[in-house]
Amino acid sequence: MSLFKKSIALIVVLLILDQVVKVWIKTHMMLGEEFSVFGDWFLIHFIENNGMAFGMELEGQWGKILLSLFRIFAVCGIGWYLYDISAKKAPLGLVVSIALIFSGAMGNIIDSAFYGLIFNDSYYQVSTFMPEAGGYASFLHGKVVDMLYFPLLEGRFPEWLPMWGGEHYIFFRPVFNIADSYITIGVTFILLFQRKYFMKEK
Repeated sequence: MSLFKKSIALIVVLLILDQVVKVWIKTHMMLGEEFSVFGDWFLIHFIENNGMAFGMELEGQWGKILLSLFRIFAVCGIGWYLYDISAKKAPLGLVVSIALIFSGAMGNIIDSAFYGLIFNDSYYQVSTFMPEAGGYASFLHGKVVDMLYFPLLEGRFPEWLPMWGGEHYIFFRPVFNIADSYITIGVTFILLFQRKYFMKEK
């Protein structure tokens, strides 16, 4: 099996894992519900967002469309790059890293493109797959499902600290999903091993 075919197989497995978890969350929990996985520092906390990784987003309908289109173009570029480096027999670590980034971006595109069409909303109810009344949004206007929450530290800043003195803090506050994790791991690997991955041939 060629390196590119192996990367495609990896992407398919990663996407299935991401989507199975998201669909389970969507069809078993209401927005805002949570349960503990390990104590108080690893929770499954169901939220949805309109946009980027770790709950960041662009406001408004046009922001949502622009973000979705940007994702699609980015995924096309990443896919072409993955094919190119696979054909050139790039280091396996680089190919896996790009496959992770591609999987993460694609996983969130699926939410954004199709979830509004195939699910009703999760406000005060558990969502239904393919509801008779139709979905909660049109194509490219779906929301991304997030659920991984790691509030590792919680407390208050010292009173003497400028600006934030006495304020409550939680670390790590963002709620994210498995697709976000793929992107983070892929980028981290590239940063850590860039000399090895991009070493020029003599």
